[in-house]
Amino acid sequence: MPAMAPVTSIRAVHALARQGTPRTIAVACPHDEDVLLSLHKAASAGLVRPLLIGRRDRIELLCEQLGLTTFWHEIIECSDDAAAVELAVRKVRSGEAQMLMKGLVSTGTFLKGVLNKEFGLRQRPLLSHVAVYEATDPERLVLFTDVAMNIAPDLAQKAQILENAVGLAHRLGIECPRVAAIAAVETVNPEMPATVDAASLAKMADRGQIKGCVVDGPLALDNALSIEAARHKGITSAVAGVADVLLLPNIEAGNVLYKILGLVKVWPLAAVMVGASAPVVLTSRADSGETKFNSIALAAAILCEV
Repeated sequence: MPAMAPVTSIRAVHALARQGTPRTIAVACPHDEDVLLSLHKAASAGLVRPLLIGRRDRIELLCEQLGLTTFWHEIIECSDDAAAVELAVRKVRSGEAQMLMKGLVSTGTFLKGVLNKEFGLRQRPLLSHVAVYEATDPERLVLFTDVAMNIAPDLAQKAQILENAVGLAHRLGIECPRVAAIAAVETVNPEMPATVDAASLAKMADRGQIKGCVVDGPLALDNALSIEAARHKGITSAVAGVADVLLLPNIEAGNVLYKILGLVKVWPLAAVMVGASAPVVLTSRADSGETKFNSIALAAAILCEV
């Protein structure tokens, strides 16, 4: 079977998601206009079958206000947020649903359910969050991580976060993703631990401890994404200027980049949690309806056979 062509745009993510049979997505606390609109759009496009778990009266009122009279969905009444998260997670755990989505509920409550030792969805030792946006020159999807879960990962945790992102890149047809370990500068400085970790990760990849990708670092963000910036600083590598994956040094760096891209709205965004036994859509309550829809499509695309 020929290798899958790399997915290079969010529109291509949508096309990939449409190739599969619509899967059930369990949504915890969908008491939010953008969540319901994005689910309606995804259901209308044949990407998912929504299973809404939360306060029925609130969900039905919002659907009526939004004019979602043709919105096909199933509602399970649950008035408590934590209980709604638990039920949604259990639906995925049992196979009744194939994807999970966070609605209008705190991230802490949501993650507590996902990570629960009894009924949760942990598959890999560490779960992480990966966001995706479109880049140009060359045209490609750029994955960046972690923007929402792991606060100050150490070297071992960064290696796991990197491997989670590389696994998602492979699902998108990026056969050997080019990973940039990001720091403030492109040289190793013992007073800047992120540079030391970045260099260690690059060497770990060279020695085969991290597989399925090419890693370089430390690289500043401009050197990772701009061929001209890398050339100007005399950096020669297989990653500089053309990175497919950005490994951010901590949650502050990742979250700031994600929020800036979302506010500027020049590039479409999508985001999922990886490392779980099923795709998990974990977006910010402030994310746009478009980002939520794109994230649902990304989760659906992950489940497609490639």
